[in-house]
Amino acid sequence: MRSATGFTSYTDVLLDVLARDRARPVLTMGDGGAEVTAGALHDTVHRMAAVLAGRGIGPGRTVSLLSGNRPEVLAARYAANLLGARVVFLYDGMAAETLARIAESVQTALLLVDPDLHGTARALLRHIGGPAPEVMTLGAAPAFADGPVPDLLAACAALPATPEVPSAARPEDDWCIRHTGGTTGIPKGVRMAHAPYAGMLVKPMEGAGDPPRFLACTSLAHLAGILTDVTLAAGGTVVLHRAFDPTAVLTAVARDRITHLWLLPPLLYRLLDDPALPTTDIGSLTRITYGGCVASPSRLARAAEVFGPVLYGMYGMSEALTLTEARPADHLVTGPGGRVTVGRPVPGVTLAIRDADGRDLPAGERGEVHVRSAGVMTGYWKQPELTARVLPGDGWLRTGDIGVLDDDGRLYLVDRVKDLIIVVGGHVHPAEVEDLLHTHPAVAHCAVYGVRGPDETEEVHAAVVPAPGHRPDPAALRAFVTEHQGALYAPAVVHLVDAIPLTPVGKPDKTRLRAMAATA
Repeated sequence: MRSATGFTSYTDVLLDVLARDRARPVLTMGDGGAEVTAGALHDTVHRMAAVLAGRGIGPGRTVSLLSGNRPEVLAARYAANLLGARVVFLYDGMAAETLARIAESVQTALLLVDPDLHGTARALLRHIGGPAPEVMTLGAAPAFADGPVPDLLAACAALPATPEVPSAARPEDDWCIRHTGGTTGIPKGVRMAHAPYAGMLVKPMEGAGDPPRFLACTSLAHLAGILTDVTLAAGGTVVLHRAFDPTAVLTAVARDRITHLWLLPPLLYRLLDDPALPTTDIGSLTRITYGGCVASPSRLARAAEVFGPVLYGMYGMSEALTLTEARPADHLVTGPGGRVTVGRPVPGVTLAIRDADGRDLPAGERGEVHVRSAGVMTGYWKQPELTARVLPGDGWLRTGDIGVLDDDGRLYLVDRVKDLIIVVGGHVHPAEVEDLLHTHPAVAHCAVYGVRGPDETEEVHAAVVPAPGHRPDPAALRAFVTEHQGALYAPAVVHLVDAIPLTPVGKPDKTRLRAMAATA
């Protein structure tokens, strides 16, 4: 189907691929669930688009998605974007009040709800201050307070035939507003345009498989959704898990011959620690992509031993898509402080390390990472002052990350600017302490963060998950850090925990850890 605008959007690319071999399975729910063929997904997208268009969805309108990992939410996203509407992902796990404020701020016209999350949706709607958006469910669901809610799937099934809906997306239109960070208040809304995303989608992903078989075991609202698009565009298959469970992931790798996994470092560590790993056939894996937060060099070294040369580190951000990639051979290079590189810039990306005054720094000196690429966001949704701070108008984006380049152009991340702990006597980068603690045999996982006392001075705190069979002594861990990094870096308090709490997108939730420390 030709685009109505003359622009080939990412949905056009995906629909063209799906139409080539309609009988090919492209989506499978884990645990032997039902398969979705390319033809069925193609037709569902067009049917959904026709139904949504009949309800006024099109360019300039916002469709907010509250759903877990299910095929229907992918089809709904593709349908909304085919019509030129923007989509907003509401992360399951955020407070209902926060979700409501996000939905209001982006002027949600339609809220699409996973039937399993109808309770969250009802709570969200109770917090809406102004006119509530229209609501539809992705399958049969219990009635809401005002009565039954229209079922998008039922409406699609009622159509007498599958229409061919032309794409209305334009290159400058937002395909999504992706909200980043924060578990309180309203996270920043990042506006991403269609053109750079369509350009990224057609680039082949090294080592992902031919054809790729991708396991989406983290939220489709985050990077797993993007990698699902990349997989489908490459003619591959996606296996969907509703949540991350290390044993279930290993079972799927062996059973479904998975070639590609995406994991945040904390989830990679859980996979490494799972007792089923030594007896699992992982020979099909040709790529494990990791990223999203700073990774422990010692844990990555162990992962390379166990999985082989299949680790690909990806450094990117919602504001700029993928910036760098570390290939398997890059993991053999040791950088400053024993760090593992996040790689070299991907094609089309230029990096610079700059000091607080904006001056470029030479290789070997740490400073803030600045980036220039076609993938940089349009700006933050309705926050021009915040946009101006990170996009000052010179074509460069300020990432807020502290890094250093080596002589070969490899980037090493030190920490986030905002995570810097200012203690009496100097500055502490949490990642440096985390890297060290991860080398201690009694530590399985840890997170280091700053906590302000009554006098507003900061202290270094560490949450530590004991390694199996160990019960680490907090005083011994403080002494270990003091010996290897100095007293400045030693945690004032070590909290032994069963697990590191994670944000809805899978990163260590340091806001929650600070709150836990305040009430301890």
